Amino acid sequence: MAPEVNAHRWWILIGLIMAAALEILDTTVVNVSLPQMAGNLGASTDEIAWVSTGYILSNVIVLPMTAWLSGRFGRKRYLMVSIIIFNIARFMCGLSGSLGEIVFWRLIQGAGGAALISTAQSTIVEIFPRNQTAMVQSLFGLGLIVTPTLGPLLGGYITDNYSWRTVFFIHVPLAIASLTMVGLFLQDSIHQKRVNTVDVPGILMLAAGMGSLQYVLEEGERYMWFDDAWIARLTVVAVVALSGFIYWELSPRNKAPILDLRVLKDRGLSAAVVLGLVLGFGLYGGVFIYPLFVQTILGFTPTATGLALLPGGIATAVGVIFCGRLLSRGFDPRILIIVGMIIYIAAMWMLGHLTPQSGQSDTQLGLLVRGLGLGLVFIPISTTAFASLKGAQIAQGAALYNLMRQLGGSFGIAILTTYVTNMTQFHRYNLVSSLYQGNVTLDQRINGIAGGLLSKGYSHDAAHAAALGIVSHTVQAQAMTMAYNNAFILLGLSFLIATPAVLLLRRPKKGGGAGAGAAH
Repeated sequence: MAPEVNAHRWWILIGLIMAAALEILDTTVVNVSLPQMAGNLGASTDEIAWVSTGYILSNVIVLPMTAWLSGRFGRKRYLMVSIIIFNIARFMCGLSGSLGEIVFWRLIQGAGGAALISTAQSTIVEIFPRNQTAMVQSLFGLGLIVTPTLGPLLGGYITDNYSWRTVFFIHVPLAIASLTMVGLFLQDSIHQKRVNTVDVPGILMLAAGMGSLQYVLEEGERYMWFDDAWIARLTVVAVVALSGFIYWELSPRNKAPILDLRVLKDRGLSAAVVLGLVLGFGLYGGVFIYPLFVQTILGFTPTATGLALLPGGIATAVGVIFCGRLLSRGFDPRILIIVGMIIYIAAMWMLGHLTPQSGQSDTQLGLLVRGLGLGLVFIPISTTAFASLKGAQIAQGAALYNLMRQLGGSFGIAILTTYVTNMTQFHRYNLVSSLYQGNVTLDQRINGIAGGLLSKGYSHDAAHAAALGIVSHTVQAQAMTMAYNNAFILLGLSFLIATPAVLLLRRPKKGGGAGAGAAH
């Protein structure tokens, strides 16, 4: 370890937490402002979704290259340039006058943001001794958890009281502080070997494969999946390109692979990658469907949505601190993961029984339990993921782990979007079938509503039509609620199915693993 790094590693940690927090803050704040952005720009729901899609599209393409880019240009230079690109592009989004301009800058921003968490993780593993990794992981994880906890609340407040453009400017102080810390104290990795060879075939196949896959996941539901010829073609491109990429990266002829897939021979990393995929599915999937449910069905405002998420974030922070203390004393991380997964499953069961009449207190209890469960899962997974990796393998492992977590989120959003749509139709059909077969109670309900409307001056026909509309709206709300309930249960099942992967993890040697901090 270089003495400069050893002397300033705590300042480096603060800078890396700030850098990683920039990306998380962006994701949580911007999503809340999308409805206002759509209205201001005259964009449809499908069109405004490209503000998020554009970012993720370029992010998943560059993310697997982060270890290679760090070796190519040097860790310090690459991270600093990434922070600069990320924040200039974000600032330009706030100045954009059209949706096309915003999407363009979001594509640039996603490419810059790919390095922020992955490089921070691999750097933390290297610069701290093993006996401090559990404590450092907790601090890093705690810093990242505060951001997504405050993000929706901050985004909701700005959206409700200011312009959507403001959300693209609030990052400036954090960006300057992060860039200063990294610039002053971070050094290039002592394990880093300057890469002069460019893996052109690997880059091209990775870009084609990941770009096509992400587009299919983001837009498939909108175009009825494989009923659309364009989606079908891109699926073929994704399968062929990614298969070719895997073959080429493992080929002996490739002397400088852009992503060293051989690190997956490590059993701990392989199991952690699977768990990272499921963690991304549960984390991003839950964050995606919860605001839709409470704002669409329960009528929450963006600010109220953010406030409802706050206790869950605090619970996650408690879980992370608790994990850090236990792991630093040599506690088996696999036990913490299992307990955390069980708690998360229980939380999804609770959220899976909400009704259209549920209030903020009803949702907060489930979110509180969910947050505690995630807090017990974050740090132990990353601890065991990198425990056996050494030197340059750590950066490759961090890139793979974060890629699978990001893909898990993309799969989660795509699957849950389609699932909720289909289950809403299914439940509505069943509800309507049971209601419109000479149901005496229903007739009385309609006549009662119509009678009330007649007393307010409605004509007979208008009152009856309005009563039917009210009943139809009630049925739709109930069908959607049942669909969201099913989606929460599905999230719980995903954790249950992934439980056997925990048994494949290796227990790090006493003194702390070599893991790095938490994810989003």
